Amino acid sequence: MYDNRHTGLTKWLNDGIPPAQVAEWAGNSVPVLLATYARCVEGQLPDLKRRLEAAGDLPELPGPG
Repeated sequence: MYDNRHTGLTKWLNDGIPPAQVAEWAGNSVPVLLATYARCVEGQLPDLKRRLEAAGDLPELPGPG
């Protein structure tokens, strides 16, 4: 039973469902959810970068020198 819960919560987080919503569904707080599942979330960085760039909110990195 616990493995199914873990799989479901991890899938929702990896699918981009906001942690606050997943925590509500799981009956947890966001800090508890992320303390357990943050290391399980993967593959979202490219999408987040694309969304930030599209919104013009990605900070400029300092150039060399």
